[in-house]
Amino acid sequence: MAKKADTASIPKGRLSRFGQLSSLAGRVAGNMFAEGVTEIAKGNRPRIKDLLLTPSNAIKVAEKLAQMRGAAMKVGQMLSMDAGDMLPAELTELLARLRSDAKSMPEKDLIKLLESQWGEGWQKNFKQFPLQPIAAASIGQVHEALTLNLERLAVKIQYPGIKQSINSDVDNVATLIKMTGLLPKGLDLKPLLAEAKKQLHDEADYALEARYLEQYAVLIDNDDAFEMPVFNKEFSSETILAMSFVDGIPIEQLRDAPQETRDQVMSDLMRLFFKELFDFQLVQTDPNFANYQYNQNSKKIVLLDFGATRSYTSAMAENYRLLMQGGSRHDKAQIRQAILDIGLIRPDLPEKVQQNITDLAYIACEPLYKESPYDFASSDLSLRLQQQGMQLGLEKEYAHTPVANAIFLHRKLGGLFLLAIKLKAKVDMQSLFAPYNKQ
Repeated sequence: MAKKADTASIPKGRLSRFGQLSSLAGRVAGNMFAEGVTEIAKGNRPRIKDLLLTPSNAIKVAEKLAQMRGAAMKVGQMLSMDAGDMLPAELTELLARLRSDAKSMPEKDLIKLLESQWGEGWQKNFKQFPLQPIAAASIGQVHEALTLNLERLAVKIQYPGIKQSINSDVDNVATLIKMTGLLPKGLDLKPLLAEAKKQLHDEADYALEARYLEQYAVLIDNDDAFEMPVFNKEFSSETILAMSFVDGIPIEQLRDAPQETRDQVMSDLMRLFFKELFDFQLVQTDPNFANYQYNQNSKKIVLLDFGATRSYTSAMAENYRLLMQGGSRHDKAQIRQAILDIGLIRPDLPEKVQQNITDLAYIACEPLYKESPYDFASSDLSLRLQQQGMQLGLEKEYAHTPVANAIFLHRKLGGLFLLAIKLKAKVDMQSLFAPYNKQ
């Protein structure tokens, strides 16, 4: 639960927010100068990137963007996770600091916002409405409330001014990143930044998230492994999303559960991923562990937060099926054609680069061709993928940004892999993929 010490007013207006980033850049530059003078006095010749990425600078960047919330914080999170294999390790490390929780709104700002949405005297509609949120993130914060008829609600409240700041925030943060001088030459961030703007506008559209919430609920209605909140229209508005409160513990707490429970939970989540992509063509792409909880009473996985849900075409789903099938059958020619059709490589890339990317995709398919059940905890797959991806990023000819839908899908799958490692789960991936491993 957030504490009062974790609150901070959100700077509003394009100039105000740009000023926040400009002053941040100035303080970072000042620190770099001071550190440089110190190192030179010691007889050392420091590199610019070493001066930039000092702990004090990284903390300043993370704290400022956490205070600003919105796109300023989210674009850093997205770049750190989505472009991790394209950006240098130093820049990825700095951006990764933005994955922590944001600060919550001061109570006076919260009350003003609720009055604007629900009118004065809104409190009379609730038996309880604690002003301290149970969670705070980049777009909004969540409160647990109790209505007069004793219905428990999770109420997601959007920070004021977030929608209006998205485009300028993305551009401003991109400028800040470019100032580091760490971006590989030739890497075009424009497609990724444009997609970041679209994704953030979608996440800030609570009416859209409500539609995804209801659509997804229908798709998994007959699946006893999952449960999810029910949309509450009465207390929802343009900047408030209300839904039933579902009990659950953080999914990571299952790391101390019996092996059988951990294996079953991860098997269900991997099975759901295959259904999302191949059956629903509707994927919740946010890999944040906080989007999953476990209800100890019902023994079901609780699915939360559908702001990052994306639709996939049947053609793209089929290309990914062919990619995975090629991996399961050790058919690199099929993998290569699939990743070409997906847009992970271009025909004009050098042969060596195309082959390296094909090899990377084959390695990623390892759980589909290694002995089952696949033991995620004892595998070094994640490390090998990271090393291979970083090596690709060093190749000048690889300055290539894949299609956005592919990046978001990989982000989701990477998050599931990391969760499986954290839970030390063993999953029969071959059996889960078997229904789709057809001619």
